[in-house]
This record gives sequence, C-alpha cells and structure tokens, in this order.
Amino acid sequence: QVQLVEAGGGLVQAGGSLRLSCSASGRTFSDYAMGWFRQAPGTERVFVAGISWSGGSTSYADSVKGRFTISRDNTKKMVYLQMNSLKSEETADYYCAGARMIRPPPAPGSYDYWGQGTQVTVSS
Repeated sequence: QVQLVEAGGGLVQAGGSLRLSCSASGRTFSDYAMGWFRQAPGTERVFVAGISWSGGSTSYADSVKGRFTISRDNTKKMVYLQMNSLKSEETADYYCAGARMIRPPPAPGSYDYWGQGTQVTVSS
C-alpha cells in the first residue's frame, strides 16, 4: 500500500512559479509510475504530467509542455512538479497519484492511489 501527501500549493500571480511535492509512504514506491492531475471546480480530473517508475520517462499534457517539469527521487520517496509561467486558467486542486505500472497512464481510473490534493490559485 502507498499513501501520498501533496504539499506546495498556494496563491501565485500569473506568470509565476510553484513547486509541488508529493511524499509517499510504503516500501514499494519505486514500483509505481507516478502522475500529477488537476481538477478545477465543476470539471473532470485531468492528467498533467507523469513519470515512469525509474524516472527515465516522462509525459505531459500538451497544455503544460515546456512549462512544467515532473521529477522523482526514489530514495526519498518523493515526486515533484515544477510549474513555471502559470496561467490563471490553471487554478485547480492538484493531485498526486500512483499506478503500479512501468509508465504513467493518462487516465485517472488507471491509478491505484491518490493523495488528498493541494490547491493552486493563479491570480490574473
């Protein structure tokens, strides 16, 4: 079993940066591909970025490519999402999730574990 806890959300101006972190408990963290999702009020949860179990492969939603970077440190059981050039429309709750797969799937339903989320507000 893996428990996930996100941190790092907050209020930032448009064009600014935030770094989200996700700490994991459980002995098998390195067996899991990890993903970041976001969900704005009244919308579905959508894939933002994912990273393979080894960290050697990453994937991004088209809307964040070139601005967001996902990384992981398996020795610390941590996953990070560096978000630059944030836009107001990216205001949402951001969730960390783990899937017992090699590569991160984009579908939320494919993930086994979820954190409680951290709120990101981007002011225009």
